[in-house]
Amino acid sequence: MPAEPELDALFAVAQAAQQKAYAPYSRFKVGAAILADDGAVYPGCNVENAAYPVGACAEAGAISAMVAGGARAIRAILVVGDGTELVTPCGACRQRIREFAAPETPILIAGPEGIRARFSLAELLPASFGPANLPK
Repeated sequence: MPAEPELDALFAVAQAAQQKAYAPYSRFKVGAAILADDGAVYPGCNVENAAYPVGACAEAGAISAMVAGGARAIRAILVVGDGTELVTPCGACRQRIREFAAPETPILIAGPEGIRARFSLAELLPASFGPANLPK
């Protein structure tokens, strides 16, 4: 689990990204922040599209930013959304996270007030398929 200063940084970056989300259709803004193996924090936000299926999730944006920044492993990810329910990664994003994260990688779920829940990737995506399943 990241140290408290790292958690504070993840939360701040995710909240800032959430405010920049492009969500004119759902009006449901989501932010994400990844703590990568290089020690950097990478932001992402959801980006909707009039052709609904081609929108992008906040987690996908953060993963793209991480890869573009040169990092290749997720140490932790924090997702922030509004409302009373937990805003956990969708199934597709759980699989995207799996590509770059170990089963024990923490996935932190936050609301405006702070962290609401903590999961490991294995808890959110048990018995997952990943890079090790493919022949070398």
